[in-house]
This record gives sequence, C-alpha cells and structure tokens, in this order.
Amino acid sequence: MRLQSSAVALLLTLGVALAQAPSKPVAKDNSVYAELAKAPKRAAARRNPFATDPDAVAAGGKLFGLHCAECHGDMAEGTKKAPSLFADEVQRATPGTLFWLLTNGVVRRGMPVWSKLPEAQRWQLVSYIKSMTLASKPGDADPPHPAPH
Repeated sequence: MRLQSSAVALLLTLGVALAQAPSKPVAKDNSVYAELAKAPKRAAARRNPFATDPDAVAAGGKLFGLHCAECHGDMAEGTKKAPSLFADEVQRATPGTLFWLLTNGVVRRGMPVWSKLPEAQRWQLVSYIKSMTLASKPGDADPPHPAPH
C-alpha cells in the first residue's frame, strides 16, 4: 500500500510540474516542411515585386498578426497548430515558393488556402516572412524581432 501511495504522489508531482512548465513549440517535424518542395518550378521562380519595399515588411507584419499569428505564434516561433517560420526550410525557400504555399495552403495539415487574399497582400506576407532571421528568433538575447504587426 505504501509503494502505491508513493507512486500516486510521484505521478501527481510530475503532473503539476509539467502543467506549470512553460509551453514550448512542438519539436520540429521536417515532414511539415515537405510541402515547400512541392511548389512547381515556375511558381518557385517567381520574384517578389515588393522585395525591396520596406513598407511591405511592415504591412506583411500586420497581415501576419491578423491571419497567421493565431496558428504560427505571435512571433512566428511555431505552436502545436503550426510550424515555426524561422525554420531553415522556410527561410531557404524562394519567395515564389512561399507565395505558392500561401496561395494553395496545406489543407490536410490545417493551413488555409489564402488565394482570396489579394495578391499584393500575399507578397507582403512573403516579405515579412523573409525578413525574419535566426537572430530575431524568440528566446535569443535581446533579439531584434521581426517588424511589429
């Protein structure tokens, strides 16, 4: 009986400790980034018409806050719902690939199709995503976070 009581106490202690632990994004699952490789070459080769427009990053940040932060996290760090946009796979993707993914979504994984969002706004989101760097990733010492949204 004493061993059973000790086991119950240990389980309760672990449960409380886990419940109080700060939540972290789900471990990186490379398969969530596999959709990026499915972009047709023609789509991947598209250039962002706003690539040199600093206002596009700020506008994209606002759009991110409205449409993307709920799933990807306020700072795009990833959540249980959606992956981090700081991942190498995302940051190495061409602007055209990101635009294609935004346009087509990944419905089976919960990523909505954003084709009804005006094309200019989708490119602004791409500008915002591409403005992120590992130096601005949440958790780094005094990070220069992406443009406010």
